[in-house]
Amino acid sequence: MPDHPALASAESHPLQRLPGAAHARVVGAYARTAVETAQSLGVNLTALAQACDWPALATQPLQLPEALPVDRYIAFLHEAARQLGHRRFGLEVGRRMQLSTFASYGLVLCACPDVRAALLQTQRFEGLAHDLGRSELSVEGDTAVYRWHSPWLDRPGADQLVESVMMGIYSFGHWLVGRQLPLSQLRFAHVPAEADTAAWYGQLLGVPVEFGAAVTEARFPAALLDLPLANADASMFPALTQAAEARLSARLRETQEPALVQALRQDIAAQLMQGRATLALLAESRQLSARSLQRRLAESGHSFSQLLDEVRKELAQRYLRQPELSLTDVAFLLGFSEQSNFNHAFKLWFGASPAAWRAQQR
Repeated sequence: MPDHPALASAESHPLQRLPGAAHARVVGAYARTAVETAQSLGVNLTALAQACDWPALATQPLQLPEALPVDRYIAFLHEAARQLGHRRFGLEVGRRMQLSTFASYGLVLCACPDVRAALLQTQRFEGLAHDLGRSELSVEGDTAVYRWHSPWLDRPGADQLVESVMMGIYSFGHWLVGRQLPLSQLRFAHVPAEADTAAWYGQLLGVPVEFGAAVTEARFPAALLDLPLANADASMFPALTQAAEARLSARLRETQEPALVQALRQDIAAQLMQGRATLALLAESRQLSARSLQRRLAESGHSFSQLLDEVRKELAQRYLRQPELSLTDVAFLLGFSEQSNFNHAFKLWFGASPAAWRAQQR
């Protein structure tokens, strides 16, 4: 797995978009579906919590943290399936996935005009929900191929993981389109313990199923990519994708930036709300001299002015989406002494005035 993730180009391997193992996580909204499924099937939460090193699961199963380590989530799937003796537990988790499961990018999918756009946005934003793997969409003649790559296939529970992800995408796709989506073939990279699983799954899903493939993939007629999504509101697409891009950028910074730089961003945001943020104030809050702080920022490839600009840009978008805040309020919260200064800076950032940008979002 890569230690330094970056936005991958079209030519790079999908797994290059994953963060390193130390930063890989599953957001609470995504994990909730698996927990609720296990509960409904009668799992022993106390035993399950102990087995997957998740103490809070026994006492507060639905008060999930903002994010879980990937290892813990996969261990949960494995132990839940083992305790239930339920070889289709992963499929059941996937079948119950809904809009809220896919965290912040689920709404983006609802605004897509067709299946192709929805799959491409899934490929772009699935990291907002989990770091379990990454998607890839290609077209080979008359066949579309949706591949899902995961670096966790050597872990106990990998079978439940892959089956839950693929069934989740399949089920949510049915909901988006408003009709059954026929597959030509479904291939899994993992190998099941039971010899009859391929035939059993084929009957269950109504599609030829193969295990032990080079990569997990679903094949279907390429014509399905042009199917329109039921009740899609394309007018919301620009605003929703812009918000998702901002969250994705923040997530990438979490996995790439030194802890000091992340902490300084939070300090700058807090200081701006009090009127202004300066290098001297920032250094004082870290018990450093201004020169020492400048040097440490430079060593990480940053500067104070760059961080201040980036924090202001992100906060400006957040504040302008809050209709109760006037433009004067926003300028003040960003530490500008005059609204005209804010207007000038905003136009340099986004190519439009704050008022015009706010109107476009609405």
